[in-house]
Amino acid sequence: MIVGATPRFRQIMFEVWKPLTILFVWDVAVTAFHFMTPIKEPPLPTALFGTAIALFMGFRTNAAYARWWEARTLWGALINASRSLSRVARSLSEGKDDAEGLHQDVVRRQIAFAHAIRCQLRREPAYDEIRRIAGETLAEMVVKKTNPANAILNSISLLFASALANRRIDTIQQAMVERVLVDIANAQGGMERIKNTPLPNGFRFFPNLFTRLFCLLLPIALVESLGLWTPIGSTLIGLVFLAVLSIGEDLTDPFANTVHDVPLTAMCRTIEIDLLESAGLEAPAPLKPVHGVLW
Repeated sequence: MIVGATPRFRQIMFEVWKPLTILFVWDVAVTAFHFMTPIKEPPLPTALFGTAIALFMGFRTNAAYARWWEARTLWGALINASRSLSRVARSLSEGKDDAEGLHQDVVRRQIAFAHAIRCQLRREPAYDEIRRIAGETLAEMVVKKTNPANAILNSISLLFASALANRRIDTIQQAMVERVLVDIANAQGGMERIKNTPLPNGFRFFPNLFTRLFCLLLPIALVESLGLWTPIGSTLIGLVFLAVLSIGEDLTDPFANTVHDVPLTAMCRTIEIDLLESAGLEAPAPLKPVHGVLW
């Protein structure tokens, strides 16, 4: 995620320079054709066409941002539920035999869960992260599953089921834990829904098609009034439309592991710090932005 209030014009140009270069060449060609031939271009209703495209692109950008914001909200819910799980595990095990062992085991597995779901959403292997946090035994067990994060969540539930069987907690206390685990599972399901359900094809195909068509028609409509300034004027207008188009495309997948991504790594580090400190364990330092980007 790009942080800071300063617009990153270089990033925008990096994403749109190819179509913008093609557009500039086309604008120069149209301008040269206008001055070197007696054929005059027909009048085109580009103002009306541009207004319709702007509305269409606005709807698409809003839909894409709604997906991005929902992803951030779900991760916020996961952070809160992780803190609640650690607090509940500590309170239920307080004063019992091996209290610290149960609490620390729950904490490590919940941290491993957060990293596992992050890796799954970004289509990255999760074995190393799980092994680093929860040990090789758990990592070997869950990476063989279709959904390693869900397998880790099930293992946390089994820890409390074992505590119930050993009469370290009662059924009411276990039900309290299960409510927190349900909140975690609901957040995971929402993240997977966003990742596995792209925007409808029409929301992606038609804005791209109509924007590029508008950029092609724009110099034809402007050359009569702008003259030799047509390449500059048309390219600047095209830059605006192409930038908005790129923004909508960037927000479509909030887990794509790009600079526009929801900062999953930083939020996993937040969970790791909070839970390790709650268990009295050494915690790493918070992640800081790298060249203005928080990953």
